[in-house]
Amino acid sequence: MKIFVTPSQNFLFDTMVSIIITAYNYGRYIERALRSCLDQSIPNKQYEIIIVNDCSTDNTVAILDNYQNDARIYHLEKNVGLSAARNFGVRKAKGQYVVFLDADDYLHRETIQVQQLFLDENHALNAVAIDYYLVDDLENHRERIKADEKPIACGIMFRKDLLIEIGLYDENFKAREEEDLRIRFLEKFNIYNIPLPLYRYRRHDNNLTNNEEVMQHAKNQLNQKHENS
Repeated sequence: MKIFVTPSQNFLFDTMVSIIITAYNYGRYIERALRSCLDQSIPNKQYEIIIVNDCSTDNTVAILDNYQNDARIYHLEKNVGLSAARNFGVRKAKGQYVVFLDADDYLHRETIQVQQLFLDENHALNAVAIDYYLVDDLENHRERIKADEKPIACGIMFRKDLLIEIGLYDENFKAREEEDLRIRFLEKFNIYNIPLPLYRYRRHDNNLTNNEEVMQHAKNQLNQKHENS
């Protein structure tokens, strides 16, 4: 995989958490995602932001140029898809914990502190999820969702070594990759849900989940893979 990288000027010696953002043509939203990461309530030396730009063709690169000192930014030269881009981010992560943020979503400023505290103080927990609000393009809260009832891929803080142990994301999936990962993770480990709505999941016309054909194909692929599990 060919890449070129814009390294952060900051050397992170005390990194505990890696926030991983994967981006493909979400220039309209990615700055909001980044601002929510930079606004986290814990000291910035305790976490890092990793951005994997999956060969965007919009204005994503121009926007990311403004944040070279705030994040480790990797520009892939070939579009590899969400699963591979997330795996790339995990392999570059320095943190003990990793959490994924979609480029069109954003975080409450207490998100990382709350999740890190739960994992630090509860060694029997392998990952922690949080509830989330569905928001529109104006960031109005439309609905609060319980993540243990309707889980999503992002907003879950994992112990990085456990993600690596199960083999990370299956790069054969172009959708529903988070469902496959969750099935495999829960075969060996646990995910505890914190009933606080700290993640903001943006609904818009370009959400992949709106593509019924792609989602149905991935569902068939998921069923075939796990039918004998």
